[in-house]
Amino acid sequence: MINVFIYDDNQARCESLIALLELTDNMNCVGHASNCTKVLEDIGAALPDIVLMDIEMPVVDGIEGVRLIKQHFPEVKVIMQTVYEDEKKIFACLQNGADGYILKKASIQSIIDCITEVHKGGAFMTPSVALQVMRFFNKPDTRDDKLETLSPRELEVLHKLADGKSYKMIADDLNISYGTVNNHIKKIYEKLQVHSLGEAVAYALKNNVKR
Repeated sequence: MINVFIYDDNQARCESLIALLELTDNMNCVGHASNCTKVLEDIGAALPDIVLMDIEMPVVDGIEGVRLIKQHFPEVKVIMQTVYEDEKKIFACLQNGADGYILKKASIQSIIDCITEVHKGGAFMTPSVALQVMRFFNKPDTRDDKLETLSPRELEVLHKLADGKSYKMIADDLNISYGTVNNHIKKIYEKLQVHSLGEAVAYALKNNVKR
């Protein structure tokens, strides 16, 4: 069962998401709130696997919300939701550790797919959001020296993470075990000095990591 907490100040949309989760096999809504004022209390009490996080909310918004969640509950996966394809906000969310980014206008199936993929360890972005991220990071001479410390296999794993593949998919592609993929990713985090999948993907995109 994938337990999901929802942050959204639009009551109608929040109710729609709750209904979607309750009607989807293997998904369950464990709570909801209209902003992130009590985010640490919310997450500490509900202990969700996934958070669906609206960006634009009053008082305490989703960008601050994902930062606090990742600081205190790094194992919780956070998927950002927004009506905007705003490059700077996308980057801010990724820097703060977001694991996925999906537009509110995305189809029901895309939302379900996003939750499932992120829960498996992947990093999900709708195509239009991924394009905005690539445009934001498409600058010459941005490659960081820390990339030189990665082994060829670690670079390969990082590239596949940037492609949005889950740990299991990477293991299948490279014909290695899930545990080996996990070990490579731990080393990637250490060498690049990042602390989440979202940060690793943002780093890869910013530095034009290629096969």
